[in-house]
Amino acid sequence: EVQLVESGGGLVQPGGSLRLSCAASGFTFDDYAMSWVRQAPGKGLEWVSAISWNGVATYYADAMKGRFTISRDNAKNTVYLQMNSLKPEDTAVYYCASGRVIVSSMTSKNAYDVWGQGTQVTVSV
Repeated sequence: EVQLVESGGGLVQPGGSLRLSCAASGFTFDDYAMSWVRQAPGKGLEWVSAISWNGVATYYADAMKGRFTISRDNAKNTVYLQMNSLKPEDTAVYYCASGRVIVSSMTSKNAYDVWGQGTQVTVSV
């Protein structure tokens, strides 16, 4: 069974940090690009970041550049999202997703076809 399981969410104060993890199983992890997508309360899905199958290429939405870092460990079938300098507007459910994605589509949330169940991140005092 193909499965993505996110963890690491929680409540953090503004300016704080969190590290999200996404454990993959049921497919050949290092054949697939990985992405993080979030959904804030009452809003649609927002693409956050993506990483190529070998970790060489990374991509970020403008609002996350300089604050978030995506990485992957293919030996552990896991992708990570290190989030620093968190803001209240980062509050959302964060999903990881996988797909066989061409370079020109890496920043499109619609290019990823397997999704996890999400992990809640709340940034608040």
